Amino acid sequence: MTDSNELRDWLLLLHMPGLSARRLREGLAVRGGARALLAWLARHDEALDDEGRRWLEHPDETVLAADMAWLDDPGHRLLRCTEEDFPPQLEAMPDPPAALFVKGDASLLLLPQVAIVGARQAQPPGLANAARFAAELAAGGLLVTSGLADGVDGAAHAAALDAGQPTVAVIGTGPDRVYPRKHHALARRIVENGAIVSEYPPGIHAQPHHFPQRNRIIAGLSLGVLVIEAGVKSGSLITARQAGEQGREVFALPGSIHNPLAQGCHALIADGARLVQRPDEILAALAPAAMELGAELRARLDRPASGVSKARKGPFDWRQDEEYRRLLDAMGYDPASLDTLVGTTGLSPGALSSMLLMLELEGEVSPLPGNRYQRVV
Repeated sequence: MTDSNELRDWLLLLHMPGLSARRLREGLAVRGGARALLAWLARHDEALDDEGRRWLEHPDETVLAADMAWLDDPGHRLLRCTEEDFPPQLEAMPDPPAALFVKGDASLLLLPQVAIVGARQAQPPGLANAARFAAELAAGGLLVTSGLADGVDGAAHAAALDAGQPTVAVIGTGPDRVYPRKHHALARRIVENGAIVSEYPPGIHAQPHHFPQRNRIIAGLSLGVLVIEAGVKSGSLITARQAGEQGREVFALPGSIHNPLAQGCHALIADGARLVQRPDEILAALAPAAMELGAELRARLDRPASGVSKARKGPFDWRQDEEYRRLLDAMGYDPASLDTLVGTTGLSPGALSSMLLMLELEGEVSPLPGNRYQRVV
């Protein structure tokens, strides 16, 4: 069980200006934990900007106390990337979160998920399709994940709950906020029968730039993303693009050529998304990925986690590590996908993502589109 000192250390780091999730993850891996990273930053404050240094020297105790009070409530949790039950599917993302604030059942994040997203001003046929697909996909064994937005998101969450299944909402505010306000009752249902998830600490209000960040987590948690009604400038297309970049399946429902909210779906289909008309098409397409996720979870339980999930004692030198040498040998000098490296090295996607991040920061590896990597000559 996490003690209050460790939680405070994490909160100090999560609130630190200029410390991105990427840098925080790398610092945790290299220094061996939150306390060790804070101590290192205190000795090397040149690694921080002026705001970061001010925060480290004089943190806002009111903010930290409010966070701790929120975490004291039953069903509230700070799920950290160093914990065994942090969702392994997030480790394959190019920019995974370092921690998630969870309200509800955090264990649901380990289940195979399908994201259902679409227009906030969806028309009645779009809302009906969202409800039908959500109910049938949930009944078929996939956890429905969305963003609690108006329109398609809300319809998908509600339909999954009405079908007697849990659902996960990834939001762009702190976990204590509900946006839009009309979804307060829906949010309560989700907490009782699912989980609300946020990368942002309590008290954080909605900001426009939060939602693309939120969308990447929706895509990362899910095995596939279904887009139902989306205009050509819809935020749902961001989620779909991020899903494709992360190697996830992208599905789209076609619509009338006269409906402007079908244009985004048609553009996705033209770009290679799967045109679907029935929920069973999605269930069949995602079954292999769901089995692979189950195998990854079983493997995680059978052996200690590698990479960021395993605390290191003292400074870490990757050049002396056998797994890093094996990874570089397996890469050669041609572009290699994460899936290929999983097969050639025998390492888990989570371990590889952490190691590749380290090598990227060291200038040994460059990231390429399509979740591929290449050694720097």
